[in-house]
Amino acid sequence: MQDGTTPDSTQRTLLIACGALAREVVDLIRLNHWTHLGVTCLPAIWHNTPQKIPEGVRQKIRDNRARYKKILVLYGDCGTGGDLDRVIEEEGAERIDGPHCYAFYSGVTDFNRQADDDPTCFYLTDYLVRHFDRLIIQGMGIDRHPELLPVYFGNYTKLVYLAQTLDPELQAGAEAAAGKIELDYEYRFTGYGELESFMRQAH
Repeated sequence: MQDGTTPDSTQRTLLIACGALAREVVDLIRLNHWTHLGVTCLPAIWHNTPQKIPEGVRQKIRDNRARYKKILVLYGDCGTGGDLDRVIEEEGAERIDGPHCYAFYSGVTDFNRQADDDPTCFYLTDYLVRHFDRLIIQGMGIDRHPELLPVYFGNYTKLVYLAQTLDPELQAGAEAAAGKIELDYEYRFTGYGELESFMRQAH
């Protein structure tokens, strides 16, 4: 991944991405030969402390503004309560539409409709399937305190895996994850959704 601090001569647009999107962003750049795009990421673990995200994005913008013609932010609101959008407006950048990555993978309109139809779904992406045990089982302390399972997931009925890639191992991992938190399982292939279309329009 090309770090945004050292752009090469062909890169005109910087993508500031959540670390949870890094693999997908780099794959899209490679597959589409988008050599005009540079990438720099903030830690995925900041989703546990979303108050860090707005100022982290601000610093990335300021560190790189002189090096790039345009800066785009690949984050949803991600629990910042509108603070991220305020930073982006103040700094003159642009953000992909959507409250979180589930929405722009699915398509914001479709996701909102599905979420309204069934608000009891817990969602995973490829990234979250790969890191499920570390982020969910260990990160939430369920491995040490299994009595927390109904506290965290008692209001959910279904785990929905929004798949970016056709990967049987990830599908098996997602289904196993549903079992670990005692939810029904549903698979939906989204591909890269509006993440890809947003990047495709970047100049």
